[in-house]
Amino acid sequence: MESTSLDYTQAFEELQQIVNDIEQGEISVDELSTKVKRAAELIRFCRNRLTTTEEDVNKIIKELDAAGRDPFLED
Repeated sequence: MESTSLDYTQAFEELQQIVNDIEQGEISVDELSTKVKRAAELIRFCRNRLTTTEEDVNKIIKELDAAGRDPFLED
C-alpha cells in the first residue's frame, strides 16, 4: 500500500475508479497490469478492514450479552 493512513472509504473509492477506468477503456494496455495489481491490494485491504470490523462488533455484542443486556435495545 502506498499510504499507511489509507482508510476503507479511500480504498473503496480508488478501487471504484480503477474499475470505472477499465470499463471505460481509459487504461492503456501498458497500465493495465499495474492497475490490476493495485486493485488486488485494495481488495485485500478492504476485505481485511471488513473482517476486523466484524470481529470488533461481534466482540462488543458478546460483551454486552454477557453483561445481561440486549445489545439492540437503547438505554
